[in-house]
Amino acid sequence: EPSHPASPGFPPDGGGRGPQVQTQRLFVALWPSDEVREKHVSYRKGWPHGPQARISADAGLHLTLHFIGAFPRSQLQALDGALASVPPERFTLRVGDPTVWPGGIAVLLASPHEALARLHARVGAALTTLGISLDARPFAPHVTFARRAATTLPPAPAHIDWTAEDFVLAESVPAPARGYRVLRRYR
Repeated sequence: EPSHPASPGFPPDGGGRGPQVQTQRLFVALWPSDEVREKHVSYRKGWPHGPQARISADAGLHLTLHFIGAFPRSQLQALDGALASVPPERFTLRVGDPTVWPGGIAVLLASPHEALARLHARVGAALTTLGISLDARPFAPHVTFARRAATTLPPAPAHIDWTAEDFVLAESVPAPARGYRVLRRYR
């Protein structure tokens, strides 16, 4: 028997990993269109990450709004309801300033944007209604390109314009499949 009732976008058995798995590693993010993703991938090809870098999968490129972490499957419907109450807003943000954070995390930073800050705050408020703790660090919107990257940066910023119309609830899929899976899109 499923550990939670099925709802649109949620696999009733936890995505084929069986009912013994009681939690999922979840996050809320902006997920790019294919066109925007291809612009990120094209730019990333010119970034000298170094031979030790672990490059992010093309299909998993995203901008995290809030990391939730391990979340009980039994509470997915409540989470879905809380996120569905957040009104998405259409806006265009610019992603493009490359940097490498400590630990070799190569990212493209998004320029500050009021609508993005509002969406981050609204999603955060919805999550706190369920008792989910938010990251105390300031919001630094970015797209992660690689881990264990060299500190060498590309010669120019990317200047990728990204029109956001919705956000997603996504799952970090553990090994051996490893990657990300969109569970639900909120329009």
